[in-house]
Amino acid sequence: MTAMTGRATTPAVLVLEDGRTFRGSAYGAVGETFGEAVFSTGMSGYQETLTDPSYHRQVVVMTAPHVGNTGVNDEDPESARIWVAGYVVRDPARVPSNHRSQRSLDDELVRYGVVGISGIDTRALTRHLRERGAMRVGIFSGDAARGEESALLERVRTSPEMAGADLAEQVSTDESYVVPAQGTKRFTVAALDLGIKGMTPYRMAERGIEVHVLPATATLDDIYAVQPDGVFFSNGPGDPATATHQIELLRAVLERGTPFFGICFGNQLLGRALGFGTYKLKYGHRGINQPVQDRTTGKVEITAHNHGFAVDAPLDKVSDTPFGRAEVSHVCLNDDVVEGLKLLDRPAFSVQYHPEAAAGPHDSAYLFDRFAALMETSVTPMETKSA
Repeated sequence: MTAMTGRATTPAVLVLEDGRTFRGSAYGAVGETFGEAVFSTGMSGYQETLTDPSYHRQVVVMTAPHVGNTGVNDEDPESARIWVAGYVVRDPARVPSNHRSQRSLDDELVRYGVVGISGIDTRALTRHLRERGAMRVGIFSGDAARGEESALLERVRTSPEMAGADLAEQVSTDESYVVPAQGTKRFTVAALDLGIKGMTPYRMAERGIEVHVLPATATLDDIYAVQPDGVFFSNGPGDPATATHQIELLRAVLERGTPFFGICFGNQLLGRALGFGTYKLKYGHRGINQPVQDRTTGKVEITAHNHGFAVDAPLDKVSDTPFGRAEVSHVCLNDDVVEGLKLLDRPAFSVQYHPEAAAGPHDSAYLFDRFAALMETSVTPMETKSA
């Protein structure tokens, strides 16, 4: 608390690339940072958001006014570190209050060198981004905040854009590792880590799946060396158009007929592997309250998202692809964005959102059961298993 009080008196300024500025106080580390300004609508689960590798190079604006009330702990992180480029809150907690809390959020941001800002009108900032779209931003605190706003704006405008950013390999594991199945082992899955969250292989392990998590640079030989019953592509950051290696890898997996499941970035890569394009959304989908309809069942799910790109596929017709017929299986009810794809002639499907959804919602956990059922009913050629 003492450290936070000192930083709360340190001036900070947030500068958007269109010239709008917000002045407040330093939160987290003091210094400067750049990234893409996005807003998250979640009222809980901030620790999972911060440690989600999908948020690499993004400055997250929290729409909930009070953040940090429950502190942080060592059980809830989705990866080994905080990945966000910066953090924006209105009213940070003065003292965390929760029986599971081990540290304050403010101190955790300092620990990982994450520059943030507090005490600004996050509602006004969110409305601005909602109208103008996600854009580049800089946060400057301490000595860095004392520069001329025109000079700070110029630095923001020369920082890298998200379009064209190749980031998946920056957040991926360096070495492969195994998450063992819980109880009786039913299947083996090769999971390509493009920014995987820790809860994802855990959800598969709950269903008797042994998960071999592989680096984003893994080859086809690496994938089939584990003799997988299925292949999984994870969520992750960046522009899917840059993931040439992973797209070619996925095409080879589809050619062999191995059951495939992809989420988020993995959904976009499946789209590109099938011949569809991808495009950047104006402000993207982020947070834990996005309504999506599963067209297979007609059920509406409340889902967790973090994506700024989407697949450009026709909503109301079956498309011919190099791997057979494909259709849009899920759609966002807010804006008709493609939220899932399904091949009709091969065992492959994907969704744009996060079915592991820690800290929630859990409406979409059935997708892991659907993947298990796909592996159970699919017969993988013997040459694939022995390749």
